[in-house]
Amino acid sequence: MLTKAPTLTSAEDACFGKDRRVRKRKEYRLVYDTGRKQTRRCFAAFCLQRGDAEATRVGFTTPRALGKANQRNRIRRRLREAVRLSYHRLPVGWSLVFNPRRVVTEVSFSELLAEVEEVLDRCAASF
Repeated sequence: MLTKAPTLTSAEDACFGKDRRVRKRKEYRLVYDTGRKQTRRCFAAFCLQRGDAEATRVGFTTPRALGKANQRNRIRRRLREAVRLSYHRLPVGWSLVFNPRRVVTEVSFSELLAEVEEVLDRCAASF
């Protein structure tokens, strides 16, 4: 049984613009080196509170060990959509990097969404 995705309230919620993405290697290194790691069944998440008033930024890494390009792209798309739907749970000033595991393609989307929400809620609670 497929569950319907929540509806979006504005065009701003519909995508990850450049201001919402971790884009540079330096930013990824900073999150990996100084952020807190949270592991879940579907992914490992690194969370760093930057302490500024800029939008929360999210990055995704999918190593070649996860499979061929089409498999990695599918994993990344599923995880990105789960994060996008839960993005509103975090206050501004955070950087997150998600490292998915192969199991992302095997679990239901609702399970993946629940794990993402759990990580984001935990980060927001430490704010």
